Amino acid sequence: MGSSKIIRVLLIEDNSFDACVIQEMLAKAKGASFDLECVDLLSTGLERLAKGGIDLVLLDLSLPECQGINAFSKVCAQAPQVSVVVMTSLADEVTAIKAVREGAQDYFIKGQVAGYRLVRSILYAIERKQVKQELQEAYDKAMQYEIAKRMRIEEESKQSIKKLRTTLAGTIQAISVIIERRDPSTAGHQKTVSEIARAIAQEMGLPADIVEKIRIAGILHDIGKISVPSEILSKPAKLTDVEFSLVKLHPQSAYDILKEAELPFPIAEIALQHHERMDGSGYPKGLKGNDILPEARILAVADVVEAISSHRPYRPALGIDKALDEISKKRGVLYDAEVVDACLRVFVEKGFKLE
Repeated sequence: MGSSKIIRVLLIEDNSFDACVIQEMLAKAKGASFDLECVDLLSTGLERLAKGGIDLVLLDLSLPECQGINAFSKVCAQAPQVSVVVMTSLADEVTAIKAVREGAQDYFIKGQVAGYRLVRSILYAIERKQVKQELQEAYDKAMQYEIAKRMRIEEESKQSIKKLRTTLAGTIQAISVIIERRDPSTAGHQKTVSEIARAIAQEMGLPADIVEKIRIAGILHDIGKISVPSEILSKPAKLTDVEFSLVKLHPQSAYDILKEAELPFPIAEIALQHHERMDGSGYPKGLKGNDILPEARILAVADVVEAISSHRPYRPALGIDKALDEISKKRGVLYDAEVVDACLRVFVEKGFKLE
């Protein structure tokens, strides 16, 4: 998002001190310009939203006239197209997390957020809304191509399919870049997982169309992280149980986004299952063994190998040897034995290298 665009923010906050702090943070922001309007009543805020022209709402969840999820729901009902970031005290963080689950783009604890983090949260919240809109537009365009394909002669149909594939490939790449831009510390994760998963699938002798399905699933498997607050994704320390419960929602979020696209492969189902484990200890469904799609079992191993090998905000990179040792120890327990064996051959015998 370019810095030349002025972002119109409506702050609904009854505490004048907190309002002044936020106003000062946004006034000092670098790389973005904000037009901030402040109101101290929810009713006044709803009236302002009805007039339009607001890009994002910063909503206090402890307003005197309406609190918690009820306040958030009223804002969403009044302006469903506007991004909402909720604010709360540390004592009421659970309510903020519930709001995120119901559609808030992010949340932060008042008194514990730095100016640059507030700005980043606002920018990412708006960007997530835009990503969802782009997904819908890409889906609509793909459907237009499909309709055109059926109406044209065979040669024209071939051209339509080619354009559809080009559009889909470009959209997939753009979405991948946007997702990883939210968390620079894991940039390249989806691409690397995709390459590892493709190499494993090829080593297992799977058909070319299945290999391509797995490659695409690897690129898109973490798209659901657009629903995870940016503060959690970049936290340089171990997550709390409450924070991790939000992270565990991302496979379901990925499924909810991808199922609407009607892709030629069951990419949504693969993304949904990439954190499932053979013994049933994974999430979100706790599936076991053959109940997990074979493609998801491949993606699970590739995801773990990349994650352990690479740097994360809360720890340095542990290296490929540590990663291969982990999947070897959990072979047949957490990870599909055939997939683990193929992965080991890819790295040890075939000399596959991480970028």
